[in-house]
Amino acid sequence: MTGVAVSTRGLRKTYRTRRGRKVVAVQGLDLEVPAGGVHGFLGPNGSGKTTSIRMLLGLVRADAGTMTVFGTPVPQGLPEVVGRVGAIVESPKFFPAFSGRKNLELLAEAIGAPRRRVGEVLEQTSLGERGGDRFRTYSLGMKQRLAIAATLLKDPELLIFDEPTNGLDPAGIREIRETMRGLGEQGKTVLVSSHILAEVEQVADTVSIIGHGRLLASGTVADVIGGSATATVKVAVDNRAKASGVLAEAGMTVRADGNYLLVETPDPADVTRRLAAQELYVSELVPVRADLESVFLELTEGEGLA
Repeated sequence: MTGVAVSTRGLRKTYRTRRGRKVVAVQGLDLEVPAGGVHGFLGPNGSGKTTSIRMLLGLVRADAGTMTVFGTPVPQGLPEVVGRVGAIVESPKFFPAFSGRKNLELLAEAIGAPRRRVGEVLEQTSLGERGGDRFRTYSLGMKQRLAIAATLLKDPELLIFDEPTNGLDPAGIREIRETMRGLGEQGKTVLVSSHILAEVEQVADTVSIIGHGRLLASGTVADVIGGSATATVKVAVDNRAKASGVLAEAGMTVRADGNYLLVETPDPADVTRRLAAQELYVSELVPVRADLESVFLELTEGEGLA
């Protein structure tokens, strides 16, 4: 699958508090989600992720901007594409005394999905062996996977999950991560919003990072990490105290790490030049791999979000 699954241009939404103060939740958001694979929609709580998703699904009216799903303008065109979209924005309600399979059978009948899909989606979410167990006996991770199974009944091309790992233990988080990765590998487009950056980094093919409702960075995970304005290097030098002072005076961020200095700088070569000018010679300089979290913190510095 190629092309764009979701696109927004100039998306804006404001609210008024009970005291009449205007709050901008989303401001001029330009978002593009490629079709196929997992796309991480990243930002801290309050950054506008859920509001953006609600506008996309027609649950909240946008103040300005345009949105498309598979090239169809929404929300006006939602009836044309709704069958191609599955979403979990709030915790779905299931009957606690019924089995997972029975819950899905009732839902399939209600939405007109083929009954055979129930068994298929249980297998897709690794619940095949537990489908006959009552919902009330499921762990939180299993309940969330059953919710994902419910969205798959219509065999949608686009799946939208809003903070799907909230409240889950590490085992549950791993289960959801594996489920999302599997769906992406099957050719589905998975748009997952989250503030847990390390988790998204393990599963996403592409990401968009927002802060205060506006786009800060977007692209493949490798490109976003590689696009950081600064690099971190681990430096070994005899006189660490003097070296730290020299580099800090040059505007670099320096912190101790055992027998090394960790230095953040736009130009790693500048580290050796400045130290050598003070007769401080580097015996080791190793780049430290950036991760999504460090890039995120750098991007949101000064935003009041980090």
